[in-house]
Amino acid sequence: MSKKYLVTGGAGFIGTNLVWALHNKGHRVVVVDDLSAGDRKRLPEEVEFHQNDICDTDALTALCKAVDVVVHLAALPRVQFSIEHPFETQRVNMTGTLSVLEAARMAGVRRVVFAGSSAVYGDHEEMPLREDLPPRPKSPYALHKLMGEHTMRLWHELHGIETVTLRFFNVYGPHMDPEGAYALVVGKFLKLRQEGKPLTICGDGSHTRDFVHVSDVAQALIAAAERQSVGNGEVINIGSGESTSVGTLAQLIGGEVDYQPPRIEPKHTRADTTEAQALLDWVPRKSLNEAIAELKEEFGITA
Repeated sequence: MSKKYLVTGGAGFIGTNLVWALHNKGHRVVVVDDLSAGDRKRLPEEVEFHQNDICDTDALTALCKAVDVVVHLAALPRVQFSIEHPFETQRVNMTGTLSVLEAARMAGVRRVVFAGSSAVYGDHEEMPLREDLPPRPKSPYALHKLMGEHTMRLWHELHGIETVTLRFFNVYGPHMDPEGAYALVVGKFLKLRQEGKPLTICGDGSHTRDFVHVSDVAQALIAAAERQSVGNGEVINIGSGESTSVGTLAQLIGGEVDYQPPRIEPKHTRADTTEAQALLDWVPRKSLNEAIAELKEEFGITA
């Protein structure tokens, strides 16, 4: 059955892939994006587009009329930027999320799906990372995402609106921004290799990440929007369930490597996807090796 979706940040990296997936399934889609990092030209022409600030709750409420599901992707996701600009990022990431929830509530939207982040875990010795592990945010961005999770749960309990949070691990794939935070490592490495420059690794390359393809993420978002088994404020990991070191990733992409001082960031991440399988009937399908080969071809990298 066709539904009407509103996607905040729908012209961004993950948003573009989600909007195309929804469009191809025959759903009606409204995109709200301030175009600070998005591109309207990447979206289907049939999509209803509004260049709006998500903190404008009145405008957002009007756009939410007759919408079945809101998928809230809009954010300022750069970890280092959040450390240097905590007020600016808090406005978008925390006040913006509250604005989206209030707009959805006042417009009578049935469900809101929120893009959370594995950054909320911080550092843990135990792997894989389970949803019941205590959060240890190491940046304002991670703290903002954790507060977003709690706000989603609370708005479900207070107002009855169905809510789900998906904790994304390191998302990569088509339409990624080499300067964007979600795909920073993969995108930046590909861009550097394309330009014939050394791949810059912060630290010794032994830190690991769980890389999950954006096509799998889009399907997880759709499942979170549609499945009757969720909607009660759940928090669900979305990752590949595998760890890959940044050094190994550099080897897959190829080229020279330039080591730089380490940054403040978690040492290791790997998602426990048990809840995603049980609640969303979701498993990742795109392997890293296959996807990197496709992306190298897209970037014109032949060796």
